[in-house]
Amino acid sequence: MAERLILLAVALSALSGLPGLFFDKKSRAGQHLATGVLCAASLIGLAGAGLGIFAPGEGLADIGGGILGGRLKVQADPLSSFFLIPVFLIPALCGVYGSAYWPQEKHPENGQRLRFFYGLVPAGMALLLVAQNALLFLTAWEVMTLAAFFLVATEDEKPEVREAGWHYLVATHVGILALMAMFSILRTATGSYDLGPLAPGILTKTQTTAVFLLGLLGFGLKAGLMPLHVWLPGAHANAPSHVSAILSGVLLKMGIYGLVRLVGWLPAPPAWWGGLLLALGVISGVLGVLFALGQHDLKRLLAYHSIENIGIIVMGLGLALMGRSLGRPEWVALGLAGGILHVLNHGLFKSLLFLSAGSVIHAVHTREMDHMGGLAKRMPLTALAFLAGAVAICGLPPLNGFISEFLIYLGLFSAAARGEGAGFAGPAFAAPALALIGALAVVCFVKVYGTVFLGEPRSASLKETSDPPPAMVAPMAVLAGICALIGIAPFLLPRVLDPVVASWVPGAKPVVSIAKLAPLGWVSLAGAALLALLLALALWLRAKLRKGPVESTVTWDCGYLAPTARMQYTASSFAQMVVDLFSWALWPKKRGPRIKGYFPGPSRFHSETPDPVLDRMLTPWWDFSERIAGKFRVFQQGVMQVYVLYILATVLALLFWW
Repeated sequence: MAERLILLAVALSALSGLPGLFFDKKSRAGQHLATGVLCAASLIGLAGAGLGIFAPGEGLADIGGGILGGRLKVQADPLSSFFLIPVFLIPALCGVYGSAYWPQEKHPENGQRLRFFYGLVPAGMALLLVAQNALLFLTAWEVMTLAAFFLVATEDEKPEVREAGWHYLVATHVGILALMAMFSILRTATGSYDLGPLAPGILTKTQTTAVFLLGLLGFGLKAGLMPLHVWLPGAHANAPSHVSAILSGVLLKMGIYGLVRLVGWLPAPPAWWGGLLLALGVISGVLGVLFALGQHDLKRLLAYHSIENIGIIVMGLGLALMGRSLGRPEWVALGLAGGILHVLNHGLFKSLLFLSAGSVIHAVHTREMDHMGGLAKRMPLTALAFLAGAVAICGLPPLNGFISEFLIYLGLFSAAARGEGAGFAGPAFAAPALALIGALAVVCFVKVYGTVFLGEPRSASLKETSDPPPAMVAPMAVLAGICALIGIAPFLLPRVLDPVVASWVPGAKPVVSIAKLAPLGWVSLAGAALLALLLALALWLRAKLRKGPVESTVTWDCGYLAPTARMQYTASSFAQMVVDLFSWALWPKKRGPRIKGYFPGPSRFHSETPDPVLDRMLTPWWDFSERIAGKFRVFQQGVMQVYVLYILATVLALLFWW
C-alpha cells in the first residue's frame, strides 16, 4: 500500500506543471492548478511515507514491465520512507510560497517553465528513494538532476546564472559517471541490476574499496561535501529562493541517502571508512561555516552553511559506520539516528532560512547584506521566522537542530570514552570540532541577523518595506512550527528513528533503542520549560511596555553629533576579526588604501573570500587550458582542402610510424 501511494504521488508531482503550459502566459490559473496538485501529491506521499516507516511491506516488483531491461522493483522501507518526508513536505510548502514569490503575471517569460520542471524534481527524488534497481535509480537520478538544472537556470538571461547552471550540470554529471562505474562493478559481481545487501565474498577487497570510493565521489558531489561542493554556492545563490530552499533542504540529501544506503549494503566495512567519513565531515563542517562567515551575499552565505550541515550529517554517518565495523551498536544507533534526524532538521530550518531570505530579497531587491539593515521593525514576521531558523541551525535549544546534534554529541562522547585506537582518536577529534562548528555558526548568524534586521536602514528605500503576503508567510510559519515541535517533543522520536536505524543493515543485531541511550524525556521537559520561560518573558515585556509611556531618544553616540547608518557594523567588519584569525584557511582578498595621518580622506575598503576549490583551483586551471587550446585555433582554417591535407599528413605519418 505504501508503495502505491508513493507512486501515485510521484505521478501527480511529475505532471503538476504540465497543464499550466496550455494556459496564457499571464494567467495564474495554471499556477494555482500546479500548486494544488503538488499539495495533493504531498499529502498522499506523506501518508505513504508514514506507512513505510510503521508498516513496511514487501514492495512492488516489475512495475515497468521490463522497460529498462531489468526487473524493476520499488520498496518503501523505513529508511527510504524517512527520507521521503522532506521530499514530499518541503517542495509543497515552497510551491505555495512560490505562487506569491514568482507570480505568473510578473514572470511570463519563465514562469511556466519553472513550474513544469519544479514538479519533476520531487518526483525524481521520490522515485530514486524507493528504487530497488540500479537502472531505475539512475533514471530517476538523472530526471532529478536535469530538472534541477533548468530550475537553477530560470533567469538564464543573466551571465552569472548561466555560469552557475553549467557548474552544476558539469559537477553532477561527473558524479553520475562515478555512479555508473560503481553500478557497473556491482553488476559484474552480482550479475544483476537489483539493489540490496550484498552477501560476504561476492566482491573482492579491491572491488569493495573501489565501489566505496566511487560512491563517495558520486554521492559526495551531489551532497556538496567539501571539497566536492564546487557547484553548490553558485547554484543556491542564483536560483529563485523557493528553488534554493528545495535544493539545499532536500536535493542535497539524495547524495546522503545514496551514501547511507551504499555503506549499509556493503558487507564488513573496514574501520577506516568510518574514519574517512568522520574526517570529511569535520573538514566540510568547519570550512563550510568559516567560508560562510566571509560572505556578504545573503544566499551565498546560507549555501556555505549547507556545506557545514552536510558535514555534521556525515560525521554522524562516519560514527555509525565506525561503530558497525568495531561492533558497537550504541555508536551505530546514536550516530545514524543523529545523522538522519539532522537530514530532516536541516531540510526544515534551511528551507525556513531560504524562504525568509527570499522575502527579504523580494522586498529590498538585493542579496548584499551590507545594503540592508533595520528590517525587523518593517518586516517583523519575516524577522521572527529568520530568527527561528537561525536558532535552529546554530543547534541551540529549544529548537530541532539541538536534538540531532545532541545525539551525535552523545555518540562521539561515548566513543571517545570507551573506544580504543581509531575508535577513540576519530571521535575524540570530531567532538571538539562539532563544538567549534556550533560556536562559529552562532557568530555567523549574529552577524547576519544584526546586519540585516537590526540597526537602522542603510538606504531610504528600505524604510518602505513590509512583510510579504500570507501565501509567503504561511509556509514559513509551518516550517518554524515543525522546528519547534521536534525541539520540545523529542521523546516522540524513538518510535520513528528506531525502525529507521534497524533497517539500515537488514538483519543486523543487536539494535539498541535511542530511548535507552539518550534522555530525550528530560530534554523535552527542559525544552518546554525554556520555551515557557521565553514566552513569559516576552509577555511580561509586552505588558510593561503597554502600561507606561515609551520615550524615544538617541542611543549613545560615541561622541558623534549626528550618527548615521553608515556608522553601523557591516557584515564585513563584524566578521573581519574571525576571518583574519582563520586567514590561513580562507585566504581572504582585501583591497583598500593604507590609512595615513590623523585626518585621512574618503576611501573605500573591499574584502572577499574566494572559494578554495572553484575560484582558486578549477577556474585558473580551466583558464590555462583555454589559453593553451586557443593556440591551436590556427589549424582551424575553414577550408576543405586544408582539412584534406591534415588527413593526408596523418595517414602518411601513420604509414611511416608503422
